[in-house]
Amino acid sequence: MNIFVTNDDGINETGIRELVKALHEKAGAKVFVCAPDGQRSAMSHSITMRETIYAEEVEIEGAEMAFVTSGTPADCVIVGLHLFRERGIDIDLLFAGINHCSNIGTDTIYSGTVGAATEGAIHHIPSAAVSVDTHHASHFEYACDLAVDTIKKTGGTWDSRIIININTPNLPKEEIRGVKYTVIGDREYVDDIRFKGTEGNKGMYRYGGQPVVYEGLPDTIDVIAMQDGYASITPLKVDMTAHEATGLLEEWRIGK
Repeated sequence: MNIFVTNDDGINETGIRELVKALHEKAGAKVFVCAPDGQRSAMSHSITMRETIYAEEVEIEGAEMAFVTSGTPADCVIVGLHLFRERGIDIDLLFAGINHCSNIGTDTIYSGTVGAATEGAIHHIPSAAVSVDTHHASHFEYACDLAVDTIKKTGGTWDSRIIININTPNLPKEEIRGVKYTVIGDREYVDDIRFKGTEGNKGMYRYGGQPVVYEGLPDTIDVIAMQDGYASITPLKVDMTAHEATGLLEEWRIGK
């Protein structure tokens, strides 16, 4: 099995290296990497349209072949598929991660990790995003185990329009309470935008803040499952159509 691994934190981060190693050693896969040359978090599904994307072959332990690029996570998928297919390599699965910080709730909209996995799905490749819940992630074993188990349990044959979104607490494996199958919830922050002062006539602002702690909500919501110490697995999809609202358009008759 040929597995494409990418991320949004950059090719030198620990998470991607641990995932490559696990997929190679525990899943017996041939791993092919194409990842950014630096931090590309919160780039969502953006692609580079007005600049040249540079790609260079590098060596990654456990990978059959690896490239580093100047592009976004979605760029890495597009460029990587091109580079691998030029060399006669067909990709069976794609994993984005392991991301240093969870991608749950409405944060999935901004996530470069989820964006990369979605790009894989657009290319009809079964794809998954894998994340650990902190920017300073240090416990990757459980996330790696879930990635490997995803391959073993599915055979890598799930509907390629579905993205499997895996998130784990940053805890030792034995301290994680288990796995919850979840839906996307809200992800809100206290003081999410902060005034940092002025520079001439310009106000300066930066994103920050602490996640809101929710009470009284079911742990079938990804944010709550993670808050309660469980790993969360949520199925996402490429199709963004609000199918339940198509009847409303007929009722409103906009433009008719």
